Amino acid sequence: MANKKKSLLRSLLNVSGMTMISRIFGFVRDMLMATYFGAGMATDAFNVAYKLPNLLRRVFAEGAFSQAFVPVLAEYKNKRTHEETREFVAAIMGILSLALLIITVCGMIFAGGVIWLTAGGFTADPAKFGLTVDLLRITFPYILFISLASMLGGVLNTWGLFSVPSFTPTILNLVFIFFVVFLRVHFDPPILTLAWATFVGGLLQLCFQIPFLKKIDMLVIPRIDFKNQAVWRVVKLMGPAIFALSISQISMVINTIYASFLPSGSISWMYYADRLMEFPTGVLGVALGTILLPSLSKHACSGNVANFSKILDWGARLCLLLALPATVGVGVLAQELTMTLFMHGKFDMHDAIMTSYALIAYSIGLIGIIMVKVLAPGFYANQDIKTPVKIALFVLACTQLMNLAFIGPLKHAGLSLSIGLSACINASALCYLLIKKGYYIPQSGWKVFILKLIVAVLTMVVCIEMALHWLPLDFADAMMKRVISLMVVIVIAAIGYFGALFLLGFRVRDFSHRGEF
Repeated sequence: MANKKKSLLRSLLNVSGMTMISRIFGFVRDMLMATYFGAGMATDAFNVAYKLPNLLRRVFAEGAFSQAFVPVLAEYKNKRTHEETREFVAAIMGILSLALLIITVCGMIFAGGVIWLTAGGFTADPAKFGLTVDLLRITFPYILFISLASMLGGVLNTWGLFSVPSFTPTILNLVFIFFVVFLRVHFDPPILTLAWATFVGGLLQLCFQIPFLKKIDMLVIPRIDFKNQAVWRVVKLMGPAIFALSISQISMVINTIYASFLPSGSISWMYYADRLMEFPTGVLGVALGTILLPSLSKHACSGNVANFSKILDWGARLCLLLALPATVGVGVLAQELTMTLFMHGKFDMHDAIMTSYALIAYSIGLIGIIMVKVLAPGFYANQDIKTPVKIALFVLACTQLMNLAFIGPLKHAGLSLSIGLSACINASALCYLLIKKGYYIPQSGWKVFILKLIVAVLTMVVCIEMALHWLPLDFADAMMKRVISLMVVIVIAAIGYFGALFLLGFRVRDFSHRGEF
């Protein structure tokens, strides 16, 4: 199959658009969860049970597996026959399915031990501990469904069909909304609604992508083939990748352990803040990383450093252009965001304020979190996993030192702050070593570019403050009125930022770039 040149900016807009739809439904889902379940013992229990399979998903599916699988798949697609590529996909799918099935069964059997290890503070409350175990047993198969769905998404992305995998998470959010609105009264306790929504949503996400795989003739029957050399290449690359991502997820597990000893609601406050952070992270960081990896992998396997650098440089600049205002905007509007979106029903003013503290702390590292999604594919495309491992070990040490320093005075916000600052350290180290190893040669004009961004961001902040002064948000208003008022403020901020960029000479055509898939 011949390679097709596509506009990377257009691909980014497609992925970002699909991701934005998913995030919007995700906000609706979280608003409903806040309304009907609040931020207490039951929601803390669900958030722990939901977080654990999600952590494994990030390690085995969207994380280590994709980073090891996509570069090898891109190499097969560009250098081997279509039939050889199909055989490789069938073999890797068989091995992944077997491994995930074993992990899922073990997770369900030993759910009590898993909760004891990862949320030790819950053991002081037998009811809370028992509920969390029950919820984990229902949610754990999600790792099997979503990991296989992520693998299918990796295949579709390699063929340049980015929109389908990007839309897939919307299905999970729609299932959550349906279960909460229509089925919560049929579960006892009601929090079980969310666990079963996770199970069903994961299964539907897997099924949704199958027809699109058939369209590109990559729908294969999984088979166990331990003799396939390409499979062992992926496994070999996955080893250090799993280690690197496990380190970052260990940090999150440790944070959960710390938070389990804090006042009830702390885990939920961090969860809601994290969900707000996922909007810019997904729309910008994940979307950029998704479209960059296949194209970077193609140029890496052909040894074209110049084109590789141009694409990575394009991604880094576009990332900063969009992530910097998001970072500042989320921090400045943290309280307005949490009160507008979540403060209703069982989610009261205290919950909103506590969530806003965590959001401010997270926002400090938002630009780092997003930049990591863009810079890390530079190593994965070169099949260099060991360097990110070394960086991850260093970042883990930094995170835990900051946890110890911040948790005392800042409580749950201190844990959020340590994650954000660690992401900035991670991004800085990745950028430095990409340049040092010769993978990435920065293009000219960076100093002027950054200076112009700073001027535009300062203009945006002035616009936000003026908008809040002349159009103050009344949190006693009806939900829809609050949302509209907040949207007006955000639109004014966007006009100020992009208007300043336009006056400083930025044009959309400057960020046009074509890549091959």
